[in-house]
Amino acid sequence: MLLGLSVAAPVGAIGVLIIRRSLAYGWCFGFVSGLGVATADAAYGAIAAFGLTALTSALTALTDPLRLFGGLFLLYLGLRTFLARAAAPITATADASRNLPGAYLSIFALTIVNPQTILTFLSAFAGLGALDAADSLAPFLMVGGVFTGSVSWWLVLSAAISTLRVRIDARLMMWINRASGAIVIAFALAILLSLVRGS
Repeated sequence: MLLGLSVAAPVGAIGVLIIRRSLAYGWCFGFVSGLGVATADAAYGAIAAFGLTALTSALTALTDPLRLFGGLFLLYLGLRTFLARAAAPITATADASRNLPGAYLSIFALTIVNPQTILTFLSAFAGLGALDAADSLAPFLMVGGVFTGSVSWWLVLSAAISTLRVRIDARLMMWINRASGAIVIAFALAILLSLVRGS
């Protein structure tokens, strides 16, 4: 659980998107977005825990194309956030509730295109000695722990952030959209530039 929490907790571009969604549309929308991260983390944790070396090699070989897709998709989401119509958060919840599957899938897609996460879990599991465990239930417990830790983080974060919504009006929401959009765009450009420099 602590491993899942430590992987989820650092606030990067995805964290900024989820914080903004929690402010704009409420804790449920933010939490469902966080579930997308937790699902992707658990999927990569499962690949590491069950020793699926062929799949690990195939995914790591595709790192650059996946990062390109992730960078472009992140750029799209950043621009969309930056240009989003500003409405008082308290009035936006009803419309957002109809798009919970989209909230989940968009963040899942962003997280799953980072196969380097597998290497993080491989290193962490090996360091803990978990990959050498004789117990056949160990991989299931590891993956369940990673998922639970990640879900716990996004639940607490989205709930805590959404408590600020009552203090936000449409004008402040506009600036939140612009600031969070600019941050996400900066992350996306950094990914794309790193690919250009590496090629």
